[in-house]
Parts: sequence; structure tokens; C-alpha cells
Amino acid sequence: MTASGSDPQDSEPVRTRLGEPSGRWVLAATVLGSGMAALDATVVTIALPVLGRELNAGLVGLQWVVNGYTLTLAALILLGGSLGDRYGRKRLFLVGTGWFALASLGCALAPTIEALIAARALQGIGGALLTPGSLAIIQASFVPEHRSRAIGAWSGLAGIASAVGPFLGGWLVAAGNWRWIFLLNLPLAALVVAVTARHVPESSAPSASRRPDVAGAALCTLGLAGLTYALSVAGESGITPVTMGVGLGGLAGLTAFVLVEHVKSEPMLPLGIFASRRFSAVNLVTLTVYAALGGVFFLLVLHLQVVAGFSPLLAGAALLPVTAIMLALSARMGALAQRIGPRLPMTVGPVVAAAGLLLMLRIGSGASYSGEVLPAVALFGFGLAITVAPLTSTALAAAGPRHTGIASGVNNAVARTAQMLAVAVLPVAVGLSGDDYTRPALFAAGFDTAMLICAGLLVLGGALSALSIPNSIPDTAGSASGTARSARGKTARRSHCAVDGPPLDSGNTASGSDGNR
Repeated sequence: MTASGSDPQDSEPVRTRLGEPSGRWVLAATVLGSGMAALDATVVTIALPVLGRELNAGLVGLQWVVNGYTLTLAALILLGGSLGDRYGRKRLFLVGTGWFALASLGCALAPTIEALIAARALQGIGGALLTPGSLAIIQASFVPEHRSRAIGAWSGLAGIASAVGPFLGGWLVAAGNWRWIFLLNLPLAALVVAVTARHVPESSAPSASRRPDVAGAALCTLGLAGLTYALSVAGESGITPVTMGVGLGGLAGLTAFVLVEHVKSEPMLPLGIFASRRFSAVNLVTLTVYAALGGVFFLLVLHLQVVAGFSPLLAGAALLPVTAIMLALSARMGALAQRIGPRLPMTVGPVVAAAGLLLMLRIGSGASYSGEVLPAVALFGFGLAITVAPLTSTALAAAGPRHTGIASGVNNAVARTAQMLAVAVLPVAVGLSGDDYTRPALFAAGFDTAMLICAGLLVLGGALSALSIPNSIPDTAGSASGTARSARGKTARRSHCAVDGPPLDSGNTASGSDGNR
């Protein structure tokens, strides 16, 4: 800051092009970094039965291996974007990558389930720093006419990383040890740091970004942690005074978060964005769809191994059709929604996905992959492909062109929070706890009930879409970045959808700022 107290000057690099060596290096660094975080969001689920047995963990422990990562990532992703804008995107990307690597080492060396959960939470912090930072680096580094193509390549390759996560996890567990799924991040992070330090230019936009809302981020994290802990533990130990106290403390933290965001001049989450009934409605649909998605992916990988008798490798391979179909069809479905409007795809898609879940009720002991598993996961993936691209585009359009970045971050955080709550609540709701995940008959009964609940959530999402989503997407081409983009281009940039959350948008992504970059 200058002596006069004025805002520090924005720092923008010399713009590059996708075909130039400098552009390829920037894309490689950001894809590897964000891909590492996307991979870790899905790779660990396939190892849950094995690490649960080795670390003598109950079902609550396995829930928190997943939720520890999701919790900090969801709560801090908005803060991570604003920190990068203010203090340097390259710097925060490097910090996030290094943090992620150290946390991964902690996961690999964890002697107890409690230590693993703590390290997973630290991983989520690193992911919250590097995920929005990677997209902001692309936004700042490429000339406008190459930016959309670069973002499309970034999202597509990150989506592939998410897609291969379960398969890679199964292969590593089968070939060696579950700890290798975390050790794999160390050489990858070293490569990201080396490429970024040498080839990625620094950029920042302190005059455009909001001041980091540390108080809001802390209250959100503590509130979600308390509520999620109480919900997950209640099914195993009942509603004890400690559980009740932690749960009420979590609710108090979330209430305080809302109050703080209401009075702050530069909040992490501008509550006024929810004044748009369309934006509120589309995030409610996001909540139901991604809650179902989170519950399915947590329980299905356990069911395939515990009940159907699949190896970790085969269980991981069984999930590949879901993300393969999403990657192949999301762009086409996004373009279709631009032509006919989002209401029909967002109504039909969740219902088709729900039909896939009903087919999963056929997956029992000794189930055939081609006869029982493949039809179910393929139909489920087809329904998600119909839904996700129109859902994301509608969320951003509903917020208006000045708020695409914060709308993207909010929609992403809502999706991750929905998945986290589903992983915490669903096993409790269907009576699964303790070591039930090692008992095929008990787990099968709970799984069937859970799939019916998830199917109901998807049908609810479709009904909400039919009743509350308008059949048009306003052209948000004049986004906050100041670059003219067509509606078709906006859809194409977000066409590759990972299963762990909606794709972020580059228009002031997750930073909460609306100024130009």
C-alpha cells in the first residue's frame, strides 16, 4: 500500500496464447495442481473398507475420512479465491500445493483413524487454496480470445482426473497399500511447484478483491464441523449431552456466520445474492441433487466390495461409466439447454438418475457387473449428464453478469456441503453404524433404503426444477471480466463436469469480487 493509503496496484502478467510454450506451461501447472485436488476427492473412497479394517475404524470414522476433506474445502474455497486475488495467485497456488503435499504425507503416515481425519482436513485447506487459484491464473494469463479454450481444457482434464480417481485408488490398493493413494501426491506436487515457480507469471487484483473474511470462514468451518459431527455420531452413540452440545454449538456457529456476513461491508458470502428467487431455487436443486450424489458414491463403493464381493480394482472400474458419460455428454446437454431452455433437462435429468438408483437395488451378493452394475451406473450417469451443465449455467445466469464469480463459488460450496451432510446423515437415517460395513446382510439392507432416499432426493430436485426454474437462461456474456462471450461459449467452458462438485466459473471465481481483473 502506498503512503497515501491507496489500494495497491493490480499486477497482471503479459498475456499468453494456448499454442505458445508459455501458455502450455501455464496450462500444465494449473491442470496438474487442480487435478491433484480433484483426484483426491474421489480416490480415497475406494480404499475405505481396507483402511477401515487396518485402522480399526467404525463407519463414523470412514465418514469423516471423506468429510474431513470436504468440510474444509467447502468452507474455505471462497476465502481461498479472495486471498489469491489480494496476495498473488501464483503465490497462493504454490502455498496450496505445498500444503496439500504435506497433508498428503500426513495421511500416508497416519497411525490412527483420528490422525488420518485430521490430515484429510488439512488436505482440504490446501485444496481450497489451489483450486480457485488455478482457474484465476488461467483467467489472468491468457489473452481473451484463447481464455475460453484454455478453461475448457483445464476443466476437461481436471474432470478426467476426478473420473479416474476410483479406478486408480482401486489399482493402488490392489497392487500395494492404501497409503500409496496419498504418497502419489508427493511427486505430483513437486512437479507442480517446479513448473509453477519457473513458468507461471504472478498476478493479483487487490483493488478488485474483497478483504479476506477470516472471521466468516472460521465461523462457517466450525459451524459445519459441529453440526456434521453431531449428525454422524448420533447414529452410533445416541443423542448424548456431548453430542447435543456439539450440535447446538455448530448451529450457533452457523447462525453467527450468517449474522457476521449480514453486517460486514465485504463479506465472504454476500447474502444479497439470495434475494434472487431464481438463484435460491437453483441452489436448492443443487442441494438435493448433490446430496443424492454424495450419498450414492460413499455407500456404493462400500456396497460393491462388502456385499457384491468386488475387489477394490473392479469396484473402482465400476464407477468409470458415470464420469465417462458426464464428460462425453455434458457439453451437448449444455448446448441443448441453451436451445430449449434449462427447465426440461433439469426436470428430466434427476428423474433419469433416480431410475438408475432403483436399478442399483438389484446389486446383491455375487452381482454381475455387466448384468446388474453397468446398467444402473450408466443410467445414473446419463441422468447426471442431462442435469449438471444446465444446472450450473442457470445458477450463474440467475445471479447476473456482475456476480458470476461469487455465484460460481457459492454453487460449488453448496454442492460440496450437500455431499458432506449426506455422508454424515444417510448412514444414520438407514440404521448403519459401527462395523456394519463389514457385515454384508446388514449393510445390504441399509444400502437399499439409502438408494430409495437418494432417488427421492433426485425426484424432489426434478420437481423443484419443474416448478421454479424459468425456461430461459439470460445471456450473461458481459461478465465481470469485461470480455464479451456468447452464451454458447459460457456453456462450453463449463461442459466438463466432475462428480465432486459443479465446475467453477472464471469470472472472479470464488473471490467474492465483482471488479475487473
